[in-house]
Amino acid sequence: MSLNPTRDRYESINKRNFRSAIINLLENEYKILGSRKIIEMLADDLENLHREYYPGKDQVGFGEIIFTTTKDDGQRQSYGKKAEDYGTTTVVLPLITKEDVERRIYYKKGDRNSNYKHREARDIEMMVRLLKSAKQQGGLLSGAELSVIMNRSLSTLTKYLAAYTEKTGEILPLKGYVLDQGSLPTHKGIIISLYEQGKSPADIVLNTGHSQDAVDRYIKQYDQIKKLIRKRMDETAIKEITGRSMKVVREYIKLYNDLNPGTKLNK
Repeated sequence: MSLNPTRDRYESINKRNFRSAIINLLENEYKILGSRKIIEMLADDLENLHREYYPGKDQVGFGEIIFTTTKDDGQRQSYGKKAEDYGTTTVVLPLITKEDVERRIYYKKGDRNSNYKHREARDIEMMVRLLKSAKQQGGLLSGAELSVIMNRSLSTLTKYLAAYTEKTGEILPLKGYVLDQGSLPTHKGIIISLYEQGKSPADIVLNTGHSQDAVDRYIKQYDQIKKLIRKRMDETAIKEITGRSMKVVREYIKLYNDLNPGTKLNK
């Protein structure tokens, strides 16, 4: 029998919380029996998940949205792996800023194509902001997710990405770019171009947003194929020696030819 029944009556109020409800659910509805410690740990994990996926309103500012996306934890994309099999994280994305609103208020129409150009510049700025914000919070937005958030087609976003990369030389941290480890020649082109300019791998990591492992892998593959090119081997021989696909070999050969026009490989 309790020595302080009044204290017990008041303390019970604090026990009527979400965590206690989970423990009660696991024990009485799901009939999970065993160590009380294990059940409490499960309750803690579920409570943390709820906090992550449904953060409080005080954590969301003007124009921000809560979005759950792929977690940037160094995982590699692999065939046959479902989207839900990748780790996820919930991020707060700056969809609209006060500057966006101000520009719409004070923007004055100019030449015939000014509205289109203005919208494209605004869209690219938003795209960059969303991708970088997600990356800073440990997340990776996919092209499809960007398409839904920004209400733009995938083809339009592809055009925006290409325009931004061409203008700045920077590869944005799109999920496909980071997880696919550069299946697009654009990635290889920028990374290898920086490498041929004498940039260190560490500087290339900072400029491109790729991981150190990815950059090192690109450079290793390129150096291997470059040596074979300089030995005057054709693409078939290079494919057999390196074990790379013909597509990848041709991408690196094209890069080499573009960056070293005086020593072009004859197929």
